[in-house]
Amino acid sequence: MSSLANKVAVVTGGNGTLGNAFVRALSQTGARVFILGRNEEKSAKVVADFAREGLTIEAIRCDVLEEEQVNAAVDTVLSKAGRVDILVNGAGGNRAGATVGPDSSIFELGIDDFRKVNDLNLLGTVIPSIAFAKPMVEQGSGCIVNISSMAALLPISRVVGYSAAKAAVDNFTRWLAVELAAKYGEGIRVNAIAPGFFIAEQNRRLLTEEDGSLTSRGETIISQTPLKRFGEPEELMSTLLWLCDDRSSFVNGIVVPVDGGFSAFCGV
Repeated sequence: MSSLANKVAVVTGGNGTLGNAFVRALSQTGARVFILGRNEEKSAKVVADFAREGLTIEAIRCDVLEEEQVNAAVDTVLSKAGRVDILVNGAGGNRAGATVGPDSSIFELGIDDFRKVNDLNLLGTVIPSIAFAKPMVEQGSGCIVNISSMAALLPISRVVGYSAAKAAVDNFTRWLAVELAAKYGEGIRVNAIAPGFFIAEQNRRLLTEEDGSLTSRGETIISQTPLKRFGEPEELMSTLLWLCDDRSSFVNGIVVPVDGGFSAFCGV
C-alpha cells in the first residue's frame, strides 16, 4: 500500500490543467483530496469528471489571496478530515499586461498587472502555506509542494511579471523549508516542482497555431528542449508523489525541474 493512502491532501488551483494531474495522482494513491478554487462551476465539473473515474474529490470555494477564505478552508478540511498532510500550491497564472512583447517595451509595462501576477503566484503560495502549515506543526508532520517554473531559473523573454514571481516562489520554498525545520523539527518538509513547457489553456495560443502547428515561440522552446517535445501533465505525477512520500523524509528545500532537459541545455 502507498504511504500516501489515507493521507489528506489539499491542492490549490486543482481545477486547472496541471492541478488536475496533481489531484489525479494523489487521489489514485488513496489520499483524500480537497481542491481549492475561486470558480465553483469549474471545480464542480472537475469533481464530476473524477467521479466518473471512480475518484472522490471534494471542492472548497476559496480565493487563495484572501486570508479569511483560506483560513476558513483550513477549518473546513480539519472539520471534515481531522488533519491535513499535504498542501500543493498549484494556483498561479499570468496576465497580458505583465508581459513585454516584441512590439512593446518595459516602459509600457502595466504595473497593476505586474502586481496582480506577483500576488497570484507569490502571495497565492505564501498565504496557503502559512495557513495550512499551522495544523501541520500541531500534528508534527506535513508536506508542502510549491509550483515553480523554468522562468524562475532563467528569466524568459516577455513574461517579466511571471518570471519575477516564480523566482520569488523558489526563494520562499527554500526559506520556509529551513524555517519550519529549524523551529518545529524534521516532520514538515517544503519543496517545489519546476515544470518545463506544458500545453495548457493559458498558453496554448502562445505555443501553437489553430491548426496545431508550432508558433515561432513554440519552435524556439522545442529547439531548446533536448527531448524535442512539450511535457504531458501526467509526467509531473511521479515527481509529486515522490516529494510527498514519507520515504522522501530527507528531501527538503529543493526545486525539482521536470523539463525534458530544458534547464540543462545551454543552446550549443
